[in-house]
Amino acid sequence: MPDGNIVEVDSGVYLVAGSSTNWVIVRDGDTATLVDTGYPRDRERLLASLAAVGVAPDGVAAVLITHAHNDHMGAAEHLRLTHGTPVLMHPAELAHARREFLHQVSVGRVLANGWRPGVLPWAVHALRAGGTAHIPVVEPQPFPEEGGLDVPGRPVPVLTPGHTDGHCAYHLPGTGILITGDALVSGHPTSRRRGPQLLPPMFHRDRGRALDSLSALEGLDAGILLPGHGPVIHTAVGTAVAHARELATLESRPSGAP
Repeated sequence: MPDGNIVEVDSGVYLVAGSSTNWVIVRDGDTATLVDTGYPRDRERLLASLAAVGVAPDGVAAVLITHAHNDHMGAAEHLRLTHGTPVLMHPAELAHARREFLHQVSVGRVLANGWRPGVLPWAVHALRAGGTAHIPVVEPQPFPEEGGLDVPGRPVPVLTPGHTDGHCAYHLPGTGILITGDALVSGHPTSRRRGPQLLPPMFHRDRGRALDSLSALEGLDAGILLPGHGPVIHTAVGTAVAHARELATLESRPSGAP
């Protein structure tokens, strides 16, 4: 498996770095669960990553969506239409995925933050990668049951609203692995910080709620965190959450405050 963008974090569990967003493959033999799918123009990279770990596109048992932003569900509709792959998410995210509305950072808000380091280069990349393309998932499905889902890895959805209303992390019980999506990341082109953190405020529908949602993660049995942006976090989730809260407190202070 020569692709340096694919990191096997545990037997059969892979974090894949797309052009700016990660996705996760949880393989069981020749089948897999796919968590998120990158930008629309990451599709070929996504298919190549499946092939690299020995999974054909029609071997994907389900696509689980952390949240319905274009950089996370870009290839989901392609897999659904081409291979009949069910696309599952929290019920609160279904209408968002169908694009009955769009809770995503606006072009105007990006331009208003264009003075911040990294924002304009990121925005150019996002446009080129399909960040503003209209590619809804026409028939997304809610999780069919509570608790562990009957797909490879038995992932357990953990509702973490704030970034979007129906954002979910996914816990892989017994492995110490937590897929955090955009509820907790380890880097972003628009952030000068490294390590566990929230995304910059402009990306959240409700930043206060996103900060509160960290409480849903901190008690989980996890020490390998797979974020939607940035590298693997190898630390206890409680420690990661404490670090993210500390950074959020620093960012909320007025300029010049101690």
